[in-house]
Amino acid sequence: MPAVLRGRVVTPAGVVEDGAVVVEGDRIAWVGPADEVPGGHGAAAAATGRTILPGLVDLHCHGGGGAGFPDAQDLDDVRRAADEHLRHGTTTLVASLVTAPPEVLLARTALLADAADAGVVAGVHLEGPFLSAARCGAQNPGDMLPGDPDLVRAVAAAARGHLVTMTVAPEVPGVADADPDGEDVVRALVAAGAVPSVGHTDASAEATEAALDRVFDLLATAPGARATRPTATHLFNGMRPLHHRDPGPVAACLAAAAAGRLVVELVADGTHLAPATVRTVTELVGADAVALVTDAMAAAGMPDGDYRLGPLAVSVVDGVARTVGDDGEPGAIAGGVAHLLDVVRHVVGAGVPLAAAVRAAATTPATVLGRADVGALVPGRRADLVVTTDDLRPVAVARAGRWVAGAPDAA
Repeated sequence: MPAVLRGRVVTPAGVVEDGAVVVEGDRIAWVGPADEVPGGHGAAAAATGRTILPGLVDLHCHGGGGAGFPDAQDLDDVRRAADEHLRHGTTTLVASLVTAPPEVLLARTALLADAADAGVVAGVHLEGPFLSAARCGAQNPGDMLPGDPDLVRAVAAAARGHLVTMTVAPEVPGVADADPDGEDVVRALVAAGAVPSVGHTDASAEATEAALDRVFDLLATAPGARATRPTATHLFNGMRPLHHRDPGPVAACLAAAAAGRLVVELVADGTHLAPATVRTVTELVGADAVALVTDAMAAAGMPDGDYRLGPLAVSVVDGVARTVGDDGEPGAIAGGVAHLLDVVRHVVGAGVPLAAAVRAAATTPATVLGRADVGALVPGRRADLVVTTDDLRPVAVARAGRWVAGAPDAA
């Protein structure tokens, strides 16, 4: 007998107020109005008063549950961080590293590749080391390097096919300045099957536009590229601010996203961006060009206190993570402490329709991964589901048809 879940169902086409999801084994078999559940699947269960979402997809996460991917020493550390987010609705998670010496990046990448082989994470994201020291944020500028295609190839080899994306600053020499057929970091990334992402950059609008055009063309002509569009790492954060006489990378990224040539990450956790910013960007470029991310670090799901993000000390006070300076004073925001479902709740609270918020937290990021089996409640996809209260608090989470947290009929 297949499992039938009934409630408010969020699909790529919209919200079915009284809908049903039929699960057979590890796959979604049918989705639609509850009074149209096809014969042979049995009567739909009684209405639960719950909301049913697809499993969420986080492209940018540094950790949680007290464990961070940049500091992980073994698979247990990786699993601890990933499970924190899995229990709260993120069924597909990319593990993010921060700028570090090459030998550290290679070791951590190899560990995360083991975790990807084990199904704990969906891939690896490197945030650096080819970034702008002027926009370092919560990254160590002393470990930032000029563009080095050979290091990209070494990281890709350590990742064993699991390198999903790398954040790069286009103005850094060697990143995106080669002739059309020349060698630079973005060409090496695309050749390795990874998606370049613009971020931590002080570039002009013109330099950003040129880099995005180069990456878009490389992805379009690369055999087996996982995605057709590059991304922008946490738009606005770690970038030269938008100014009417100096539009910088933000304007270039918004224009590219609106044209269907870029996906912009938004850390819409109530700390990194104002609600009006989130609503305006989503209305401007559409949910198909927005990937909601957490940028979460080890403190996600944990109380205020002292943590680390790679080599940097971080203090979390009133739910906001900041670096700690040599004088003990708080510095830059150091990632997030939210789960992706929290981000969806904030986005809906900012005035974005529920279906668009879920699309940006599941369907669009799945396209960046090149995954057609996750990210939406669609027949044939993996049965990743999140059951929530009406105000989007987690009740139960299923991954591949198996409940991994809570129970769908919990009061």
